[in-house]
Amino acid sequence: RKNFTNHSINLHEGDTIYIFSDGYADQFGGTASSKGKKFMYTRLRALLLNIQNNTMEEQKQILLNNFYEWKGSFTQIDDICIVGVKI
Repeated sequence: RKNFTNHSINLHEGDTIYIFSDGYADQFGGTASSKGKKFMYTRLRALLLNIQNNTMEEQKQILLNNFYEWKGSFTQIDDICIVGVKI
């Protein structure tokens, strides 16, 4: 049995919070120079930061398009869940 630690985060209007599974970051794919590599959390973080000012619907489309472009002909290896909430 483990104890939980509660954390408080001050949020402001316009902030966006993302919660996601490991499926997107762990997907194999890539461009010619990175073919067959995982997407990785660093790339996912940069993508989320880059699209955070778009509407939530636009973000969804960008994430889907980016995922399928990255994946290419590779098989999807895991389920993907990304939840974004704009304050």
